[in-house]
Amino acid sequence: MISQIPAMTPLSVQEKQKMESNMLNKLLGAAAMVAVAYAVVPANAAKMGGGCSGPNLAKTESMIDTMADGEGKIMAQKEIAMAQDAMLNGKMGACGMHLSKAMHAGMAK
Repeated sequence: MISQIPAMTPLSVQEKQKMESNMLNKLLGAAAMVAVAYAVVPANAAKMGGGCSGPNLAKTESMIDTMADGEGKIMAQKEIAMAQDAMLNGKMGACGMHLSKAMHAGMAK
């Protein structure tokens, strides 16, 4: 015997599919927002304090030159090289991101 109370009746297949589709849409929307935020943050980092400029690159390079040889110095040198390449290609967001990583690698060790 099936109850006539709407809250007690089982969901139809169409209602289940609609709920699953709605949840999928929400998940895709959230993933899209995360992707946009992830793309904007490095570009914004270049405009903030670190900025990709010749003087900042030179300052970071001189800081790295004074570091003791080791894994941290090698990683920082690679980041500087990638920052210079990005700067030459006009990718200021990527340049700022690599420069920031190089600075952090230099401060870590």
